[in-house]
Amino acid sequence: MSRVGKKELVIPAGVTLTNNNNTITVKGPKGELTRTFSPDMQIELNENVLTVARPTDNKEHRALHGTTRALLGNMVEGVTNGYTRNLELIGVGYRATKTGDKLVLSVGYSHPVEITPENGVEIEVPSNTKISIKGIDKERVGALAAYIRQVRPPEPYKGKGIRYEGETVRRKEGKTAK
Repeated sequence: MSRVGKKELVIPAGVTLTNNNNTITVKGPKGELTRTFSPDMQIELNENVLTVARPTDNKEHRALHGTTRALLGNMVEGVTNGYTRNLELIGVGYRATKTGDKLVLSVGYSHPVEITPENGVEIEVPSNTKISIKGIDKERVGALAAYIRQVRPPEPYKGKGIRYEGETVRRKEGKTAK
C-alpha cells in the first residue's frame, strides 16, 4: 500500500473541509481552495481526521491513492500557513523591481522583462537581488517561481542567472590556455 496514501490527515482548528462528489473545498484563515479528485478515490472525513482509500490494487488506483492524499495535505497546509518560494539574482547589473503588481527584471537583455502574477499569488521584492513569491496554492507558487527562473537560468561557467534560494549550481571549468 502507498505509504503516503495510508497516512491520516488531521485537519487543524479553523479549517473547514467540504466534500461534494469528490470536489473538495478547503477554507482556512488564508483563503479557500477547491479541487476535483478522481471519483474512484474514497475520501472520508471523521472528526477532523481525513482518510483516503482506494477501491482496488490496480496500477491506476495505486498511483492516485498517494497523489490524492498529498494534494489534500498541500491544500490544508496552504490555507493554514501558505507557501513561499524565494529566488535570488546573481550577476553584475541583474536586479528586480516591483511596479504596481508587475515584477520587472533587468537580467542582461536589451529590454526589461515584465511578469504579471495571476490571482492568488503575490510577488515581493525585499531587495534588488531577491524575489519572494507567496500564495496558498503550492502548484501555482511553484509554477510562477519556475517561470521567473526560466527567464535567465543560472549558467554553469560563472553561475550568473536567477536561481532558487539555497540552490547549488554545478560549475564547469572554463578553457585553459597552454
